[in-house]
Amino acid sequence: MNKSITITLFCLSFWLVNASCHAQEWEGTKPNIVFILADDMGWKDPGFMGNTYHETPNLDRLAEMGTMFTNAYANAPNCAPTRASLMTGQYTPRHGVFTVASAERGKSENRKLIPPVNKHVLAPRFLTFPQLLKKEGYATASIGKWHLGGSPKTNPEARGFDLNIGGDQRGSPRSYFSPYKNDHIEDGPEGEYLTDRLTDEALTFIEDNKEKPFFLYLTHFAVHTPIQGKKELIEKYKNKPPPEGKYNPVYAAMVESLDQGVGRVMDKLETLGLEENTIVIFFSDNGPYFRASDALPLRGSKGMLYEGGIREPLVIYWKGHTQPGQRIDEPIIGTDFFPTFLDLAGISKTNLTLDGESLLPLLESGKKLKRKTLFWHFPAYLEPYGGMKQKWRQVPASAMRMGDWKLIENFETGGLELYNLKSDIGESINLADSEARRAKRMHRALVKWRKELSAPVPTDLNPDYIEPEK
Repeated sequence: MNKSITITLFCLSFWLVNASCHAQEWEGTKPNIVFILADDMGWKDPGFMGNTYHETPNLDRLAEMGTMFTNAYANAPNCAPTRASLMTGQYTPRHGVFTVASAERGKSENRKLIPPVNKHVLAPRFLTFPQLLKKEGYATASIGKWHLGGSPKTNPEARGFDLNIGGDQRGSPRSYFSPYKNDHIEDGPEGEYLTDRLTDEALTFIEDNKEKPFFLYLTHFAVHTPIQGKKELIEKYKNKPPPEGKYNPVYAAMVESLDQGVGRVMDKLETLGLEENTIVIFFSDNGPYFRASDALPLRGSKGMLYEGGIREPLVIYWKGHTQPGQRIDEPIIGTDFFPTFLDLAGISKTNLTLDGESLLPLLESGKKLKRKTLFWHFPAYLEPYGGMKQKWRQVPASAMRMGDWKLIENFETGGLELYNLKSDIGESINLADSEARRAKRMHRALVKWRKELSAPVPTDLNPDYIEPEK
């Protein structure tokens, strides 16, 4: 046999054996999970979603390396219910966290209905995916906002996290600059910026657990109010040419600080050689704060069941598994992360009640998800922000998306709104009358879903209600 052929065959054989061993090693290795959750970052806030004012080079690079989702949804239009659904993998009627604080927001004389009592914390009886990951040998950390309870039975440590930095029942920081006045995070040097500090803590956790599988829940308070940014970044944005539409230099500075933190996390994973064995997710919990940003061309903002309140920026990156620059338009929702994480860790879902679907087949092989419909249930009132024209930001309502079609039911009036999101992403043309058969068919499906989940629908009239003059 020719000597060069012999050498080639030997090298090929060695490579195949080595590749086989590597594959076997990979199959037995649980990937690390880094879940970065922004607070109140709207669909159009990052550069990779088309924002030309905010500078987010690290998020943009993450989107270039990974998969971007254009139809990713939170389970609610505000903080706490979205987080409860993330942790449980269940729609809001199952855990009863529908809104932040009371469902009776605003003036009583303006509320036509008496809403159901809202649960302020996630009850201990609900199993969370960090609890399952911890049993499977994962080191787990919640760094940042929690907002699902602060007692010994409801805080992050009780819900599956080995480490809790900054998390309690509070929905926003008292200050983004040290001293933080937060019992769960030590104050840093005076003037230290909270977003930077949480990133520091995340990098320490990664370093400390690089030899074992870990789950990092880096849940930033940013870009929630109070709107406070670092001075040098604020000055930078004040000197930028103003864009069309709504903008805020201080808010932009907050967005960039969060983006810098994402870049530091990615650099740490690369430096430690963990990039190929770590899946990184960037997501937000609801739409943008009305005064600071908007989600145009989407309608609405934080607290509303229109697209601007619930559609979120989402990027998933897993080197060697996600396709660089891939864009997925299929609708997904926050409850999908729970089964996805269990699949990553090889944990059976047989005995669990989950409303989401694993995203791994969609990510790795492009297989369509089995479900055809997404649902939202928000039987609460939210008062408008100052400067809004409408009387309510949101009245008690349910919503659903089926294909390109979106239906919203107003419990005060019984009225239906039907939109074709493919042709009318801004939800400007209500087709409930012209597409009456479709609206009725979708409404029947919505009512059926509510009955299956025992979703409370307010029907009792509020005796304090004053009918507005016509």
